[in-house]
Amino acid sequence: MEPILISLLVPLAVVFVVYRQMQTRPTAKRGILYTAAFMVIVGIASGGVIDPRHLALSLGLALVEAVVAVILGVWRGTTVRVWLDDSGVSWSKATAWTMLVWLASVAIRVGLYFAGGALGLDLSSGGILLFVGLTIGAQSYVVARRGRALSSMDRRPDTVVG
Repeated sequence: MEPILISLLVPLAVVFVVYRQMQTRPTAKRGILYTAAFMVIVGIASGGVIDPRHLALSLGLALVEAVVAVILGVWRGTTVRVWLDDSGVSWSKATAWTMLVWLASVAIRVGLYFAGGALGLDLSSGGILLFVGLTIGAQSYVVARRGRALSSMDRRPDTVVG
């Protein structure tokens, strides 16, 4: 994919994902995990995640970005409200805390992007796709797992998993 196209599509995808998280949704939906996996694959395939001129430095930064993306996704996943309805179906909806952690995620990613530039690394949109895919995938996995755990515990319909 062209870097300009990726630079336009990634913010739109993030806004769409955040919008969907603000809606009440069943936790059993897996579509977002496929979307996250697609973003990771395209991010890696588009190249530029690793700068061959600064191999060790770019590998280290890519590893830091991947770990941070997963940690932020897990953190956001714990801020989403998850509950059972009367029929035992688990539902989720993002909270104000989720939005705050999204803002922190964007700020941290921008900081990492500029840190790479300051270190002399070639900046690419592939790294952004990789980060966004990993962080969305981690959050979705945590929310889905919390929904499954709640469903298997056979609790009251208004039970919320913290």
